[in-house]
Amino acid sequence: MRLLDWRMLNRNCFFNKINSALQITLSVLSLLIVLMFSNCNGDDMDDPSTPAPDPDPNPGTGSGLIAPGISEARDISSFDLVDEMGVGWNLGNSFDVTSRNKTLWGNPLPSKPIIDAVRDMGFTTLRVPVTWGFNQDDTAPYQIEASYLEQVKNVVDYGFQNKMHVIINVHHDNEWVRPESQSAEETKSRLNSLWTQVATYFIDYNDSLIFETLNEPRLEGIPEEWTGGTPEGRSYINEFNKVAVDAIRATGANNEKRHIMIPTWAASTVPAAMDELVIPNDDPKIIISLHSYFPWPFAGQASVTWGSDADKSALRNELERIRQEWIVDRSRPVILGEWGSIEDNSIENRLDYAEFYARVAAENDLLTIVWDDGGMFRLYNRHSMQWDFEQIATTIVSASGN
Repeated sequence: MRLLDWRMLNRNCFFNKINSALQITLSVLSLLIVLMFSNCNGDDMDDPSTPAPDPDPNPGTGSGLIAPGISEARDISSFDLVDEMGVGWNLGNSFDVTSRNKTLWGNPLPSKPIIDAVRDMGFTTLRVPVTWGFNQDDTAPYQIEASYLEQVKNVVDYGFQNKMHVIINVHHDNEWVRPESQSAEETKSRLNSLWTQVATYFIDYNDSLIFETLNEPRLEGIPEEWTGGTPEGRSYINEFNKVAVDAIRATGANNEKRHIMIPTWAASTVPAAMDELVIPNDDPKIIISLHSYFPWPFAGQASVTWGSDADKSALRNELERIRQEWIVDRSRPVILGEWGSIEDNSIENRLDYAEFYARVAAENDLLTIVWDDGGMFRLYNRHSMQWDFEQIATTIVSASGN
């Protein structure tokens, strides 16, 4: 073959290869373009014109539809409600702190893992004591800070996410809730505003949210503070309870069926305090709220031991007397919203007391909510996220029938 023919052959081969390469490249590009447009119009690509689905408002609840506790309230009796509430635990010394700083008394701010741990232990009712005055205007119209309502709501939701019943109240507001003539009208005006705002804020929550009008209403420092109060003071407590109940009912909707707890003077079981408590409007959905750290020298002072036959007989009499007054004679359910014993008592005495108290209360159809303040009455340590007195907690749950 001549040299010229060889070069011509090489040149033809070169251009043929280029043409082949170009054809392959164009084919690949065409395929990629087709695939791209196909995916843009298909189901596997996000269409930017289509909004993303709403996130699950309750991650972990499995519903993905409604917020915890948001539903229509059932029209059930207060006895039926109390019967399904089980046994309770107090989130004490938290929102009830008498300061804007809700960690001032030594506890961290509430979190869902705390409430999860309480529910995992077997407690099925959560009481959330709330002091409002430090987050509320002290002049009319007595506006509550929206951010504070939201904080309370978050903890209520933690309870509902755990399928618990939840109680919120008016707790250490004794500075302005004063059952005396010179303060009564202002107290009633402020209570009306407070409960109107709270009831309206939680109006969509079902009957598993319970309102408690007041905690231990009393005049501090008087001789009768812890012995049942005075006739005048007890009369004002009746007026305060009625103002709160009327305000809640007036908001309508679920609050027409809302179950409401009302206390005696200082939530006392002293006969005069219980005998003179008036049920507002003879409202059928009223639950009696009482506290009984009986006997106080043991439970709250650790100045005596507890556990003799006489000790147990006296405590049984206390609980049976409460049942007789309210459940039998006046056909009203009772919640013992606070009880317990401080850690200065021996663990043996405390365990014996916890078992007997919880068991006999349950035998008398009295729902108990143990006081846990993160301090001397502490069961659960909110810093270490561990049960410091797990035996007492398990004993209470077991003895209560949960």
